[in-house]
Amino acid sequence: MTEHAHHLEESDCWLAVNAGSSSLKVSAFDAAGNRVFARQTDELNDPSGSDHAGALAAHLSAFECCSPGRIRGVAHRVVHGGNRFHAPTRVDEAMLAGLREIEHLAPLHNPLAVACIEAARERLPEVEQYALFDTAFHHDLPPESRDYALPAWCREQLGIRRYGFHGLSVANALRSMAEQLGHPGERLNLIVAHLGNGASMTAIRRGCSSATSMGLTPLEGLVMGTRAGDIDPAIPGFLERHGGLTADEVDHLLNRESGLTGLCGTRDLREIHAAIDRGDELAAEALSMYIHRIRHYLGGYLVNLGRLDALVFTGGVGEHDAVVRETVCEGLNMMGLAIDPKANRAPGEGLRAIHQPHSPAGIWVVPADEETEMVRQLREMH
Repeated sequence: MTEHAHHLEESDCWLAVNAGSSSLKVSAFDAAGNRVFARQTDELNDPSGSDHAGALAAHLSAFECCSPGRIRGVAHRVVHGGNRFHAPTRVDEAMLAGLREIEHLAPLHNPLAVACIEAARERLPEVEQYALFDTAFHHDLPPESRDYALPAWCREQLGIRRYGFHGLSVANALRSMAEQLGHPGERLNLIVAHLGNGASMTAIRRGCSSATSMGLTPLEGLVMGTRAGDIDPAIPGFLERHGGLTADEVDHLLNRESGLTGLCGTRDLREIHAAIDRGDELAAEALSMYIHRIRHYLGGYLVNLGRLDALVFTGGVGEHDAVVRETVCEGLNMMGLAIDPKANRAPGEGLRAIHQPHSPAGIWVVPADEETEMVRQLREMH
């Protein structure tokens, strides 16, 4: 468990609850939107959400700085909003019923968020709860990016489309760059690489999502910690017919046993780098595949955007792995991205530039901060 806190005067505050697939982070913010308290629990592995609910109850007990009567609202991160939810939404019974109806779209994530919402409502019955969705930022993708080349009934009857994820992180990166560059977000063209255990790329044109690598579910796109990312769509059926796997076993394989873990036995980039230093060929091949997929998306997004203001690295790997950042940007000077190896490898925290002064487009590291973005959006509503 990690924890940090600052003194908070007796005043109104906001709470942000961020339920990950194996972790839970709870933060308190003062009325002005400044984080004043945070607690995180890792390695929660009950798919029903009971571990998350129990951890949330323990965290809420620690928030002595915020008495229930002074909490303005609780913001919950929900991974998938489907077609129905694409803005911050106040939680009530009808809304929860709607969330349960779309659990099949994100079975590894949404049940955990619902469990946390229910636990928070039980603990804080008089406090308004709000759901904020990772898919919301991508809701208005242009049709050529949003739709799959399938018959119309697949979209109309089943809701099959590209939803995209990591939207709260991408929105935070956009807002941070707008402030840093001194331009309205609506003018910016960005490529945001959110690289963590889950990983995605997003192209932003004039402040709006124009393409993103994750699709109907968080499985599509980049090579991730345990997810395969892009594969031939025939592979699941092949695994069932010739590998003897059930549909559920295929789903588990692609989501939990693939990616870096499937390639070299670990999803931890630090362990992969150490293995490469020892001459481990599997680790080297895994890293090469990981980088290749990122560059594949980066190249396509550069062509489609035309003008680029900045490439942004965020997420745990994006923020802390200088080797990944440098290798992704290797040889891209002719495409307007000139990384500064010294700045890239220099120790540092927070938002920082890692490009050379002459680089036409900036290259930036932006800390992922979904909780602050959640509270910003709630404050804007009020």
